[in-house]
Amino acid sequence: MKHQQSGFTLVELVVVIVILGILAATALPRFINLTGDARISAVNGMAGGLRSAVGVAQARYFATGDTTATTVDMVGATGAGTNVTVTAASGIPTGAATGIGRAITSTDGFTVDYTTTTAVTFRPTNGGSATCQASYNDTTGAVTVTTTGC
Repeated sequence: MKHQQSGFTLVELVVVIVILGILAATALPRFINLTGDARISAVNGMAGGLRSAVGVAQARYFATGDTTATTVDMVGATGAGTNVTVTAASGIPTGAATGIGRAITSTDGFTVDYTTTTAVTFRPTNGGSATCQASYNDTTGAVTVTTTGC
């Protein structure tokens, strides 16, 4: 009596390997651009942190009741002290390291440029540019996000 063996032929195995290779080649580019997505998320996270810092500083400023003050004491502020420099009457943190720089808890992973106070930029250290940043305006307290080049 002959016993018939069962299994895959060499041709069938090669066809399966070729099909898997084609699927991998078409699916791989979809997962390659994760660094750009990570930068976009980081910039959006920084923008949210900046907006929160402005809101907390203003709330603390108005809670003290002195609308002529130019500093507000914030526990947890970073830097040499806990005083955050603000604009009198509005309580919006200034566009300086002693203003918004102290109000936000951390800028780790970001390069901050305080040169222009109406456009303080927060760019990711790895891959940040003028088209991948969060900008802070100390006149209005507004934060804008640019992620077209992340």
